[in-house]
Amino acid sequence: MRPETGKKLENLNHFIQQFEKVLIAFSGGVDSSTLAAVCSNAGVEVLAVTVLSSVSPRREMEEAKRIAEELGVRHEFLKIDLMDEDFRRNDENRCYYCKRRVLSALVEEAKKRGTEVVLEGTNASDLSDHRPGYRAVRELDGVNSPWVEFGITKEEIREIARSMGYSFHDKPSMACLASRIPFGIEIDEGKLKMVDEAEEAVIELAGVKQVRVRNYDGVAVVEVAGDELKKLLNCAEKVRDKLKKIGFRAVLIDLEGYRSGKRLFKF
Repeated sequence: MRPETGKKLENLNHFIQQFEKVLIAFSGGVDSSTLAAVCSNAGVEVLAVTVLSSVSPRREMEEAKRIAEELGVRHEFLKIDLMDEDFRRNDENRCYYCKRRVLSALVEEAKKRGTEVVLEGTNASDLSDHRPGYRAVRELDGVNSPWVEFGITKEEIREIARSMGYSFHDKPSMACLASRIPFGIEIDEGKLKMVDEAEEAVIELAGVKQVRVRNYDGVAVVEVAGDELKKLLNCAEKVRDKLKKIGFRAVLIDLEGYRSGKRLFKF
């Protein structure tokens, strides 16, 4: 581990050790998983809570369970209904409404259990992107973002996880299913379900590690990482047929490939 990263981690450990118990907003991604690992290794009692909702990809829920077992931390699921009017409207503050509702529920859960703080995994690199959800973190009492607090980037988090020997250190980034629906197109559970089923299908048929199926009101736009595009093209007809069976009226492939933070708007 680089000395500068090690120093940041040392400062983070000092911060964490002021708590006896923490509740971690646990998606099973590299950020929240590494945060849970650091807290556990620091001798703090960890409760990792994964939110179950209509925007949760099925494969990620299984992954969260598996990673919590790898870490040896207590893990629970918390079901939350996000589908209120503000969220369904799907404007550029969608992530704010979602994050505020999720974190508010986790704060209440922490209070019930006598847990001192909710920790969430936003990292220093995230703040260079459009992140309306982080406003909810700043607004709520009892929520802290340690990676941001100590200036720890995504690359450094992966470095920490790798140095600790965890399998998830190179896990691709993941986002909620609502991020596949462009701003201005109303969200409903049917559209989210189509996305979830479509992404499962592309992974199975093409053997890719990372995929996004954008739902442009019934038109699927499939994105995979640039180095996996050939795999997708080799089975394009099978993917088209499967996604049409799921309910998409047309299937397109984004030749630019997947890029984190890509902003989507209606055609």
